[in-house]
Amino acid sequence: MDKSPKLDKLFDKFLEGQGIFKKRDALRPTYVPENLPFREEQMNRIGSILGPALRGAPPSNILCYGKTGTGKTVVSKYVLKMLIEKAEESHIKVPLSAHVNCRIIGTNYRVLRTLCESIHATMPDGTSVPFTGLPTDEIRSILMQKLDSSPTIFVVVLDEVDSLVKRDINQGNDILYGLTRMNSELENSRISIIGISNDLKFKDVLDPRVLSTLGEEEVIFPPYNAVEIRGILQQRVELAFNEGAIQDEGVINLVGALAAQEHGDARRALDLLRTTGELAERKGESHVSQEYVREAQKYIERDTITETVKTLPMQSKAVLLSVYALTNSGQKDIYTGECFNAYAEIAKALSIDTLTQRRVGDLISELDMLGLINTTVVSKGRYGRTKKIRLGVSKKQIGAILEEDTRLSKLAKGMLG
Repeated sequence: MDKSPKLDKLFDKFLEGQGIFKKRDALRPTYVPENLPFREEQMNRIGSILGPALRGAPPSNILCYGKTGTGKTVVSKYVLKMLIEKAEESHIKVPLSAHVNCRIIGTNYRVLRTLCESIHATMPDGTSVPFTGLPTDEIRSILMQKLDSSPTIFVVVLDEVDSLVKRDINQGNDILYGLTRMNSELENSRISIIGISNDLKFKDVLDPRVLSTLGEEEVIFPPYNAVEIRGILQQRVELAFNEGAIQDEGVINLVGALAAQEHGDARRALDLLRTTGELAERKGESHVSQEYVREAQKYIERDTITETVKTLPMQSKAVLLSVYALTNSGQKDIYTGECFNAYAEIAKALSIDTLTQRRVGDLISELDMLGLINTTVVSKGRYGRTKKIRLGVSKKQIGAILEEDTRLSKLAKGMLG
């Protein structure tokens, strides 16, 4: 097979180590550094709550609140890691732990199965707990039997716990209620829960029985300010990049300034810095310049829209599809009534419940807040007011995202056909 000279040369650069990065993972959200700046208060608070586990006493449950990128997950992981290390150093019973991303693992069964996997709980015959097929009560019983086989403290981190309730309020409350009341059924062991939420209003939709036990302690994470974000970036630059890869201080200043506009989102700042380095690396550069920061920002914005659309509930996708289909048919100004009629047709075709026009209006407002559509209130005189709706992102981009969902893609083509 004939080699591609350009590709061969590109791979040679990576083999020769002529890269920009020293430790790329140091810029990922999952990375836990040796030192966490600007979160001393939150670390001490969580540490003081978890501390009793070192004496075999069950810690109180904790709810950590704060916007995306304020350090909730990394602080929880850091404190838990330190707790386990301290137990090992002191030659005492090491607490068990599990980290569950509720945005990805969102059903009662899958949450329980993940917990079983984290403590190596198996079926009575010794086989792994299957992905599906068992009654929920049975998998719950397997988890409890494993925990009670030896006295222990089991610390469970439920990351993005609000997504459980947002996806299905009844099932979400059932999952949380089942976990919080498990302590009353365990004889030898205890479970402690750390719930992490991006939504301060999350408690409003919780069952009172769940709230009383889950929210025993609360820890608030305020947004980082511009100075703090720059300090975090400087720390990670030293960990992640080869010496001399970032010679222009303006790179860090620009990344920090753009992230500060996002209300102190350190995760976005780190993503932006990593993507900037990757774009420069792909171009064969040995150092990063500000032009790559601007290019990386556009790249991330496109990815953010894609992720936002993909994770929308089906009802919201149906409303967005109605706006897309009407736009694609050549209609420039779309009004609420026309959008609802198109939505009703789509809902029927998808075999989902058709919501009321008022509820669809709420979903339109939510899509507007996400920036996927733009709405303008228009007065129709004695006939009242309505909203004029337009897509907030390019028709081509929305179309490409919808193409990846087979059901929606076929439906859109059918409506346009």
